[in-house]
Amino acid sequence: MHYPGDRPFDLVMFDLDGTLIATATELGDAVNDTLASLKLPAVSQSCVNRWIGHGTRELMARALAQAANKRPCALREPYLLALDEFDRHYRKRCGIGSHLYPQVPEVLAQLRLRGVKLALVTNKEARYTRLLLDRHQLTALLDLVISGDSVTNRKPAPDGILFCLRHFNVAAHRALFVGDSSIDVASARNAGVRVWALPYGYNMGQPIEASRPDRVIEGLAALIDQSDSEPLP
Repeated sequence: MHYPGDRPFDLVMFDLDGTLIATATELGDAVNDTLASLKLPAVSQSCVNRWIGHGTRELMARALAQAANKRPCALREPYLLALDEFDRHYRKRCGIGSHLYPQVPEVLAQLRLRGVKLALVTNKEARYTRLLLDRHQLTALLDLVISGDSVTNRKPAPDGILFCLRHFNVAAHRALFVGDSSIDVASARNAGVRVWALPYGYNMGQPIEASRPDRVIEGLAALIDQSDSEPLP
């Protein structure tokens, strides 16, 4: 498998949760560990799946509000306590109850062999991002990692993607973002880069086609499959 002639992208950026790694189960377990420690009822896994995408702080805020049947703004003190509890529980579970999607390390390695720079842009906080990547042995395959607390504004703001473009000195038309949610599509659009989306991740319960990415791909192998390569503009 190879690109005909020049590679179509000099930089490929990826989302993390729902794109490279299936993390919903361990996130749900950590959320419910936290709620149990606060003597609050558990939330369903399907709810957790819909809440993934904005980072773990927002995930915990939504879970706490639902479990307590209150608006998030009325829960400041319990929320701060819940964040500490969540941190303790998620550190234990992070990378343990999750798994890589098919062909992730193989595709990343193939892209690197072709000279493509690889970056991660996630809304997950850096302490969890590092732990997750290390436990799934992806750290060495990425050239740059941008977490939710690495930039001023998280996705769907373009800050993380724009940082990557500057860091590698790559023009927007030579870059691609790969994600699984409307948040990823909006972030790529805001940064002026093309975006391909995967249908199996976490998109707040909505089909990814509704977000109108440039392409919906069945798996990451499309990035190294000659039949799926894009012509240069």
